[in-house]
Amino acid sequence: MATALEAALLRRSSSKVTDAAPDDEALMILLEGAARVADHASLRPWRLIALRGSARERLGAALVGAAGAEGDAATKLAGKPLRAPLLLAVVVVTTPGHAKVPEWEQEASASGVAHLLSLLLDEAGWGVMWRTGPHTRHPLVADMHGLAANERLLGWLYVGGVPAGRRAGRHGHPIAAARLTTLD
Repeated sequence: MATALEAALLRRSSSKVTDAAPDDEALMILLEGAARVADHASLRPWRLIALRGSARERLGAALVGAAGAEGDAATKLAGKPLRAPLLLAVVVVTTPGHAKVPEWEQEASASGVAHLLSLLLDEAGWGVMWRTGPHTRHPLVADMHGLAANERLLGWLYVGGVPAGRRAGRHGHPIAAARLTTLD
């Protein structure tokens, strides 16, 4: 098992995955780890929705409707959720007007769960990519997911098996030095 730093340094998004996917039991173990993200006031302002099988087709139809797409554009858009066997919809569940935790902080916590879960999935050997898009907040897409009035979709983790040879040759480019400012 890699250290947290090693896992973070090795993580990469997988835009192409195989039809293998973690089952709910394996997913729950990783989600238990992701649930430990920083969470002011312990609101747990998030939930995940697993989309498998025909649920991905229903999402495709909702995306087509949200975009008003027709013809080839509709076919292409409808097929996007079929790129992975498992999509995990990341939903922020807000407590509006909370005295101590503004909504942006609740959304940040839900985003943290998504990122940590993607790291854990990657470290466990799964291919994962966080995808968003212009229709994540569209009412048709929200309805397809059964979202309540205080819930907003942040995007989907596309999860599947890693194609043979995909993990080889991982490399990173220095990022941190250009993003750190120190104030004395």
